[in-house]
Amino acid sequence: MKTNGWIALPVLVALASPEALAVQYLTVEQAQQLMFVAGTQFAPLPYEISAAQRGALDALAPAEGKREIHVWRAIRGDKPAGFFAVHQVIGKQEYITYAVAINPQGKVAQVEILDYRESHGYEIRNPRWRQQFAGKTRADAVQLDADIVNISGATLSCRHVTDGVRRILLLHDMVLKSS
Repeated sequence: MKTNGWIALPVLVALASPEALAVQYLTVEQAQQLMFVAGTQFAPLPYEISAAQRGALDALAPAEGKREIHVWRAIRGDKPAGFFAVHQVIGKQEYITYAVAINPQGKVAQVEILDYRESHGYEIRNPRWRQQFAGKTRADAVQLDADIVNISGATLSCRHVTDGVRRILLLHDMVLKSS
């Protein structure tokens, strides 16, 4: 029965490929519900940034990933509850989709990993690592090995998510808080 070995080979190859390891942990809606109290409503917040603002973002908060950051205004009753942002950065080779909740004072309330597609570095989902961002503002470094501790074996994922959170905080400071 030599064919059994040949049948098992494609299964092993599929399990070893990065695509087979892609996991969606939360949808955008699930993350919104998790990161804000019940009854919070979310309104998409289109925004525009000037060429000068884009240059400042790229200089002060470069992010290895997509430039576009999707933002929602969080509203509880008739009062602002903060902002909810979703962004994608590159891990090593694949995109990591993550969400950041910013409270009305401009502080990071929470960071959640929505989709992770890499074969290594998934440890960034560890609540203890993500908790390092809580309370950070634009005034903080939000920099790997400065105020955010690295995870050995997940350096690129840690660095790129950290840079992305810093970019979101800068976007908040430059554009969102006055909208």
